[in-house]
Amino acid sequence: MRASLFITCYNDTLFPETGRAVVSLLERLGVTPDFHPKQTCCGQMHANTGFRGEAFSQAKRFVRLYQDAETIVVPSSSCVAMIRDQYPGLFDELGNDTLRREFAALLPRVYELSEFLIDRLGVEDVGATFPHRVTYHASCHGVRALHLGDRPYRLLSKVRSLTQAPLANVDRCCGFGGTFSIKNAEVSSAMLQVKLQDVVATGAEYCTALDNSCLMHLGGAMHRQYAGIMTIHLAEILASTEASPWEATK
Repeated sequence: MRASLFITCYNDTLFPETGRAVVSLLERLGVTPDFHPKQTCCGQMHANTGFRGEAFSQAKRFVRLYQDAETIVVPSSSCVAMIRDQYPGLFDELGNDTLRREFAALLPRVYELSEFLIDRLGVEDVGATFPHRVTYHASCHGVRALHLGDRPYRLLSKVRSLTQAPLANVDRCCGFGGTFSIKNAEVSSAMLQVKLQDVVATGAEYCTALDNSCLMHLGGAMHRQYAGIMTIHLAEILASTEASPWEATK
């Protein structure tokens, strides 16, 4: 099986280790990944701030780039939510019949990473080892838009030597919300502080999630407050093995 990777712009720019982890994980599972160097942004930032034309350009680029892909894997639930929830409206508003048909044909082949592993590959045990206490933050898009449910927990439960630390109020937003944290900084900071209290209370060594945007928000606060908890994308935990532990590749 071949899988085209849409790494997302902020992963590519700020968290390249997540992209490398996805490649390592998929190759270990017998999937051949490919990467289109012309990929850019899903357009979520543009759409959420009212720049519909610019968001449409990104949506059109995505369809043109991946229309022949066997499957598309995206290590970001927020970007998958953008594709599923907002692209249809963009194409209805600014597209044409050809683009709408191409997008409709492409959409069933777009997977968030945990969906791809469990729903497409039928795999929960990916052969990972991560000897740490980990808590999982369920991002808003993963919970409310993609309805990922227990998929991330099922994957974590099969990781050798990992101890899951349940997070209270797991469906509570961390306050990032992309441009929300810029336009509503005080509200965002208050939400972050409440979320941080729940994360610290777990006693975890690591906080993981399927969105590096949330982890960036949480990680910044924990660093400023000397909370002693590190952040890590779920892909990096799943890519870690006894022979090649994650720490050794940082």
